[in-house]
Amino acid sequence: MSSVLEGLRAALDKELARFEEHGIDAAMALVAFGESAEPTLVSSLSERAWDVVVVGAGIRRTEQLLPLFELIVNLIHRHAPQAAIAFNTSGTDSVEAAQRRL
Repeated sequence: MSSVLEGLRAALDKELARFEEHGIDAAMALVAFGESAEPTLVSSLSERAWDVVVVGAGIRRTEQLLPLFELIVNLIHRHAPQAAIAFNTSGTDSVEAAQRRL
């Protein structure tokens, strides 16, 4: 795993721990643009009934990732229709984004 991915994974794990500190049962999926994106998302979204799905700013704010962002929103709509959709501003405010919709 590259150091960039290791850093990203560490930041996501830290944020996931914050969910636990707030008593929120959460999981995260690291999605890369490419053939694995859809099956990874469908698997995560189908895992259980989600109350809220947070979409990261890194995907939304990068113009080249617009097709991935569209795919994510449509897969949430299709595979977790009961879930609210929230948007964070960085990898450090996902808890707050989720809390706005819970």
